Amino acid sequence: MGGLLRYSGQVHHMPDLPPPLGAIPTEHGAGFAVFASAADAVELCLFDADDPTGSSERRIELTDRIHGVWFGEVPGVSPGQRYGYRVHGAWRPDRGLRHNPHKLVLDPYARAIAGGVDLRPEVYGHVVGEDLHGADNIMDDRDSARFVPRSVVVDDVYDWGAPMRRIPWGETVVYEVHVKGATMRHPRIPKQLRGTYAGLAHPAFIEHLLQLGVTTVELLPVHAFTSEPHLKWLGKTNYWGYNTLGFFAPHPGYAAANDPREQVREFKAMVQTFHDHGLEVILDVVYNHTCEQGQNGPTLSWRGLDNEAYYRLDERGYDIDVTGCGNTLDMRHAMVSRMVLDSLRYWATECRVDGFRFDLAVALARGRGHDFNPDNPFLVALRTDPVLSRTKLIAEPWDCGVHGWRTGQFPPPFTEWNDRFRDAVRTFWLTDMAARDYRGHGVRELATRMAGSEDLFGHHDRGPLASVNFVAAHDGFTLADATAYNSKHNEANGEGNRDGHGDNRSYNHGVEGASDDPQILAARRRSIRNLLATTLLATGVPMLCGGDAIGRTQRGNNNAYCQDNETSWFDWDLADWQQDLADTVGFLSRLRRDHRVFRQGSFFASHPRPGDGRVGVLWFGRYGDPMTSHAWEDPRCRVLQMLLLGDDTTGTSFLLVFQGKHSPEDVTMPPLPDGKTYELLWDSDASRPEETAAHQSVPGLPDAKPVCVDPPGVELPGVELPGVELPGDDLPGAASARPIVPGAVVHMAAASMRIYQVI
Repeated sequence: MGGLLRYSGQVHHMPDLPPPLGAIPTEHGAGFAVFASAADAVELCLFDADDPTGSSERRIELTDRIHGVWFGEVPGVSPGQRYGYRVHGAWRPDRGLRHNPHKLVLDPYARAIAGGVDLRPEVYGHVVGEDLHGADNIMDDRDSARFVPRSVVVDDVYDWGAPMRRIPWGETVVYEVHVKGATMRHPRIPKQLRGTYAGLAHPAFIEHLLQLGVTTVELLPVHAFTSEPHLKWLGKTNYWGYNTLGFFAPHPGYAAANDPREQVREFKAMVQTFHDHGLEVILDVVYNHTCEQGQNGPTLSWRGLDNEAYYRLDERGYDIDVTGCGNTLDMRHAMVSRMVLDSLRYWATECRVDGFRFDLAVALARGRGHDFNPDNPFLVALRTDPVLSRTKLIAEPWDCGVHGWRTGQFPPPFTEWNDRFRDAVRTFWLTDMAARDYRGHGVRELATRMAGSEDLFGHHDRGPLASVNFVAAHDGFTLADATAYNSKHNEANGEGNRDGHGDNRSYNHGVEGASDDPQILAARRRSIRNLLATTLLATGVPMLCGGDAIGRTQRGNNNAYCQDNETSWFDWDLADWQQDLADTVGFLSRLRRDHRVFRQGSFFASHPRPGDGRVGVLWFGRYGDPMTSHAWEDPRCRVLQMLLLGDDTTGTSFLLVFQGKHSPEDVTMPPLPDGKTYELLWDSDASRPEETAAHQSVPGLPDAKPVCVDPPGVELPGVELPGVELPGDDLPGAASARPIVPGAVVHMAAASMRIYQVI
């Protein structure tokens, strides 16, 4: 090891303020700055690039300190330099102080990371045995350098192309996808690129995204991450990435390049390629906790630098955990909030990403008393930042703490994952279908979600576009599995099937798991189409889970966070029905794109936003009658007709028919203004959109119109229903393409959905 060297700060900055945090290349070297407010001394440790053991370590004491930031400029250092820190200070775990200079810690601002974490006793700040357990108050004096990664100095030079236009929320279709899982098995992508940023940007995958009609790709965490200790003993690794090791560095395991600097460029090239094809990139970001877990976890970065500042602690110095992951970043501290804001700005400016989805966002907005506060300083900073406030901001509006469910309570311009939409739609199409004797939930909740969830987002001038509508995401069943399994099957995770959510709102259609029964398979696939169409055509912002458009299965595993294998990777050997499903999604996405009635920025019967035009909605039951209060409250109601009325500005009107009964049913078409008729565009009973014409069956009118005992909807007061004259018996036959007149009776398959255009 080289001798101890001292350098005074020479980075250009105001003499009474610290320089920018991180490692910044300068004309003659690099400036280093790190926050460690309770430290007595900080040493910068430099390593050769080809030294995994730490034998080349050269320590440099940082002697300048302002406002808790230690800094200095080191001549002769260039991009590619490996480095870390050793922090000297008090070891007082009961007060939250866990300084241990025997542990090499990462720079929280490192823009690239080389190497990985080898979970051994040496990487813990306290003494642990080979099982990684031990008393957390006894300091460990073993050196960790051989077993932890290095920070890497990176410059930000990149030859960007033209920036892309921001896609308005009303035109957005989000596609949540895992970088590795999407392409690991793609036959048209070169093997060396599969599972990487470069692989995701390959024309074969971009072509798939464009076929589906998505506009915005939401990537599961790409910040550098590592695996949890318990997975080591299970022989597994963290696959999803919600275990952050560095908030500024792209995950090295997703790069085809080996050099850390090239990994950063590869990520930027992926973003540019998406932009060149008109696709936005959103990052799923995990700022609520880190990979260091609770007080019994390893010392890798923040804990060794300033544990008391970075984490929420109780009076005993123990971590307060509202994330379910052992610790919670303390966003009440100015420097922690600054770190997150700096990270977001880095990805938005230097990497040009278009927005962020905040994992467990409630944890970021808990105040001094740990209560959720929508006016939390961090949220205010996001909303007022001239850069970040112009990006897309999506909140996962819950965490694992007390009163953690906060859907609808984030301020604008946030949008939010709408779990109430997911639950309502899956309940209607799956859970209630599994029930017999029509012990269901009626259609009131379905109608509320289809109309934009005004009960959740009808305040602070937010509007329905604050609702991100989805029926499946990375955690939980895939859409195909939601139609094939009643219960989770997580045995492969090694936790005795105890992990994962038990409330799946799924229906296996009579057989648990795989089946070769044609009727069961047809019913399952129809249910998938129902769920996708409901999501894509509901008022709000639709989100698809990666692989659902090709019927991806995880064989009943609803918590595949540790399944970095074929359980999670997309299988691109598609059967005909999977190709058909992708075509169906593309058809529905284009329908949404081409018709503003599906992209409302205002709630119905409210003040329209600029460009909305005037769109109204009318609700009818099975027999074409307007919904009544009794019908809305009747749990037996399983048929709902939603008539979206466009005008000359918005263009076409559409009728959506939800037939949720166990058996085929006749449905009476609702009234229209004189001279208007219906044309069937799509039927979920058809495998492909072009097969819909064969499903245009109109048997005739009933002899008498019975009282509606199971209709659904939401009655709009003050809307007069135009009078119509019911037609006679000369109605088009099953194969006819003639328009369908109001009052006609159409025959619909069990648990099916239709889309009619008003002509």
